[in-house]
Amino acid sequence: MPELHLAGTFTALVTPFTPDGEALDLDALDALVEAQIAGGVDVLVPCGTTGEAPTLSEDEAATVIRRVVAVASGRVPVLAGTGSFSTRKTIAASRAALSAGADGVMLVMPYYSKPSQDGLREHVLAVARAIPAPIVLYNVPSRTVVDLTADTTEQICAAAPNVVGLKDATGNVLRCQELVRRLGDRLAILCGDDALTLPMMASGARGVISVTSNVLPREVSDVPRLVAAGEFAAARARHLALLDVHASMFLEPNPAPAKAALAWLGRMNHAVRLPLVPASAETQAKTAQALERLGVAPPGSSTGSSAS
Repeated sequence: MPELHLAGTFTALVTPFTPDGEALDLDALDALVEAQIAGGVDVLVPCGTTGEAPTLSEDEAATVIRRVVAVASGRVPVLAGTGSFSTRKTIAASRAALSAGADGVMLVMPYYSKPSQDGLREHVLAVARAIPAPIVLYNVPSRTVVDLTADTTEQICAAAPNVVGLKDATGNVLRCQELVRRLGDRLAILCGDDALTLPMMASGARGVISVTSNVLPREVSDVPRLVAAGEFAAARARHLALLDVHASMFLEPNPAPAKAALAWLGRMNHAVRLPLVPASAETQAKTAQALERLGVAPPGSSTGSSAS
């Protein structure tokens, strides 16, 4: 089992479904994983927000994680999303993910219940005590309605050595700076917003947990790699070139636009599960246009080149 690598590009994998959305499309998942590894992605993250985790049954989540682990076959680590609104369910899901072969787990902050900072801290510490594995926290206030503050993060890090990273999707580079200033190398900060990868890495983040890399693994993974190599001008040029595509991935609720882009490229169908609906025709057109402007086109197209 590889060590959990805490730098570079992590892909928040979409979960492919059959066209009716009723079952997993494991062949498409296999192909997606292979494309990510070929594209230079450093870590795979199944069963997160982009993977429509709230719509997966426990058996389906375990199947997805096992399949990703099997196809990756030790070439890259697997960080499984296991967080929920329930501490008990989060512990059970984390144990199941580790049994399925995951190298670590990612915990979104408990949503809907709106716990206090004390509640967030005790939730994380309870999970950390229950599982002997690396934990990456996921702070996304726009979805959970709670914000894991820098103070609480610092308290967690002092008490739970297996909390090793944090996906910061606050959209606030100042938060990233504050966490890096306080915690230094103790906690790996990972950008949770594709469009902020470069500015957050300039502030000390070590990489990105990306949606866009489902579609463009090579192009997205080039940016953190160039930053790590000190090639900042090249990293800036690559990052800025991707901004239109990043924006198109969020024209409608994630992952509908990403799946629309993958369908346009012929890699899977665009099915999502209710309460999400497939991307509208307008969004499908805009995602395709953003990719075409980057020189990306479906295989066999007379214009552009296929994505990495």
